[in-house]
Amino acid sequence: MSTPTGHVDVPEQVYRLVGDAPFVADPPIEAVWQNEDGGTTFHSPVHGAYVKWAPAGTPLDLAVEAERLAWAAPHTPVPEVLAHGSDDEGAWLVTRAIPGRSAVDPVWLARPLEAVRAVGAGLRALHDALPVDDCPFTWSVQERLARLDDPARARDLATPPPVDRLVVCHGDACVPNTLLSDDGSWLAHVDLGRLGLADRWADLAVATWSTVWNYGPGYENALLEAYGIAPDPQRTSYYRALWGSPRHSPR
Repeated sequence: MSTPTGHVDVPEQVYRLVGDAPFVADPPIEAVWQNEDGGTTFHSPVHGAYVKWAPAGTPLDLAVEAERLAWAAPHTPVPEVLAHGSDDEGAWLVTRAIPGRSAVDPVWLARPLEAVRAVGAGLRALHDALPVDDCPFTWSVQERLARLDDPARARDLATPPPVDRLVVCHGDACVPNTLLSDDGSWLAHVDLGRLGLADRWADLAVATWSTVWNYGPGYENALLEAYGIAPDPQRTSYYRALWGSPRHSPR
């Protein structure tokens, strides 16, 4: 996922969706994120909404994310789902904006240690808040291995380390998916399309890795300290290998 570097046309469907949501129509809309699967996230700043748009034929399943957001919302701060659905043109997910900044906003890129500590504290709060016993979703190693299109890699990763602590993982705990308040505290999490039960190191390995992509070297231990856990090289190495190469950077 990355910030668009040039002009992005706003699909007519996105204008229509914002107009159909429970606030007035015709706001200025801008593209704020694009991902490698062909989806784009648009922001309507005047009326405080985000629209995730996945054109027909892309593999993004926004209904899955809507379901996870609705499940998580009673337990932890996440965006409120205003609308979701699909038609012949594509799929959409409309959420109400949360008044905060991504941990990779320029404000926080200039204050990386403060941001990293907030991300670590926020991830621990997420893991502690979401109820394992009631979670209907999984992000297990077995499920993820079954989806790999590289049999050799699946064999190499067939024996995971023992589970340290089973939690409801975010599923994409890269630092941009934490929102921070202006006072530097964590505020909320976004992009929960992979949320599900897994070892907490499935999140921690990627969260620490993404500090390198976004802030540079030297911040991984600060995130772990804020989370309240010591480094675990074995689990970190395994879950980074399962995630794959850091093609998502810069996130």
